[in-house]
Amino acid sequence: MPPDNARRLNRQDYKTLSLAALGGALEFYDFIIFVFFAAVIGDLFFPADIPDWLRQLQTFAIFAAGYLARPLGGLIMAHFGDSQGRKKMFSLSILLMALPTLAMGLLPTYATLGIAAPILLLLLRVLQGAAIGGEVPGAWVFVAEHVPEKRIGFACGTLTAGLTAGILLGSVVATLVNTTLGAKGIAEGGWRIPFLLGGVFGFIALYLRRWLHETPIFVELQSRKALAAELPLKTVILNCKKEVAISMLLTWLLSAGIVVVILMTPTLLQKQFGIAAASALQANSLATVMLLVGCICSGLAADRFGASKTLIVGSLLLAGCSWLFYRTVGGHPEMLFPCYALVGFSVGVVGAVPYVMVRAFPAEVRFTGIAFSYNVAYAIFGGLTPIFVTLIMKVTPLAPAYYVLALSAIGLLVGLCLKRDFVRHPLVVNQSRG
Repeated sequence: MPPDNARRLNRQDYKTLSLAALGGALEFYDFIIFVFFAAVIGDLFFPADIPDWLRQLQTFAIFAAGYLARPLGGLIMAHFGDSQGRKKMFSLSILLMALPTLAMGLLPTYATLGIAAPILLLLLRVLQGAAIGGEVPGAWVFVAEHVPEKRIGFACGTLTAGLTAGILLGSVVATLVNTTLGAKGIAEGGWRIPFLLGGVFGFIALYLRRWLHETPIFVELQSRKALAAELPLKTVILNCKKEVAISMLLTWLLSAGIVVVILMTPTLLQKQFGIAAASALQANSLATVMLLVGCICSGLAADRFGASKTLIVGSLLLAGCSWLFYRTVGGHPEMLFPCYALVGFSVGVVGAVPYVMVRAFPAEVRFTGIAFSYNVAYAIFGGLTPIFVTLIMKVTPLAPAYYVLALSAIGLLVGLCLKRDFVRHPLVVNQSRG
């Protein structure tokens, strides 16, 4: 039976949430660690006689391949998650991430394998992308279907914070490796350590997930023979057009916040405002920690006040804080840390995004609906955002601020749309069926 929605979170709920968040953080670390060592990977996996710009382009193209592989991997795993069980795919995604990450750490370079080295690296990156495409929506569905309905926001916000913690973990490990080994030591093999560590992390997370149980809602669907009667993706495309549109717009908001404010801004601070690399990275770490707090607060707010009010207030806060940050930091570098911490917290509005998604789709096709909307939108917007913002920066250095403002406006409009009771599907199975 579904969980009793009047009860509080119990010990088993906290255990499920903790294991899911920990596994998500370790898996996201595996996916993101590539970007921290892109420069040395480019030197080792491509010919030495090609232009440096071409080497870096090819390296980042391999990194981007992971994003392009997300929709296909996510849809395949979501299909079986909706038909065979959430837990099986939840474990498969982490195994599919751990193996290629470990293999990357052991992969011979161009000097040994020649052209086969970058090709194998590309294939491993595609596998990583397929894994993360199933992990993120699968994790949101898994925790949401375990906890009481009035605690979905907290569960999804905490899990989103856990995923984001993987970025912070990657940054910390990269900093430690760079500080300890130096450029020469990294080039001579030190770059392998974070990937080998990631593989170990993945297998630890896989072991811990042995203690998780199938969601009560999927068990009920099975027992009542209420699983999707036809291809889940077909049902989503034909019957859930508005839900998909809303979910894609919210994913755009999520990708803008993470990609622009957290991933792109440290480089922007150095190149546009002349801030020292060490200060930029330290401030970024603080902003990421505040993002974790913001995600949890947004989840709690969604439980207490609803998704509509949370998105409206959160989007306005994001607009104000981002504008203040990008307008202030250039002329007042002493405000870097407090302003970056504030905007990092405001990006935490994305913690309410999965709350909307898990309520938007019926239980029979929930995994597929979220996987399709989230991964397709992230592949498009996550991939195009850096290019688009970089092009606008040729016109104005405030391009990141304008972009985040535009997406805040979209978040505000979605929040207003949700006031019309757009999210109408209960978490539990519709009792009138079957």
